[in-house]
Amino acid sequence: MKIFGIAGRSGMGKTTLLERLIPEITGRGLTVSLVKHSHKHIDIDRPGKDSYRLRDAGCAEVLLLGLDRWALMHELRGAAEPSLDELVRHMAPCDLLLIEGFKGGDFPKLEVWRAGPGQPMLWPAWPGIAAVATDDAGAAVAAHGGVVPPLLALADAAAIADFALANARACADIGSA
Repeated sequence: MKIFGIAGRSGMGKTTLLERLIPEITGRGLTVSLVKHSHKHIDIDRPGKDSYRLRDAGCAEVLLLGLDRWALMHELRGAAEPSLDELVRHMAPCDLLLIEGFKGGDFPKLEVWRAGPGQPMLWPAWPGIAAVATDDAGAAVAAHGGVVPPLLALADAAAIADFALANARACADIGSA
């Protein structure tokens, strides 16, 4: 199993890129999974449902199986967030595990950057950013005085897939990102 990250500030189009990138990679006969880190409170369960009530009653984990999918909900209850390495151990084997977030992790990442929102690039401050996918290469170069990592066209999902697959690293090599 190999790992590759997609990074970028909010509103840059990471999810939109992933929606095009995942079918490009699965269309090549590979299996893809994703770990997404959010800085928001999330809840995939709803008050009043049995699984919610049992989590609320104190279960550390609830695994919910339905007709179309299953989900494992683990309550942190004030504990520290698990490391990426720990979360990866919960994932079923796949060919490529995409990671969104985990900015401190030293694994290969592609930054999604668009000039329009007017925010600076994460590169070079974030470790592991190996390239930038952008809708405006000229603005990306100008933003950093001509010193930038490789630039990819944000609209070219095939080239981005090629880059991700060529630069993905074995999961065993991510350490405790």
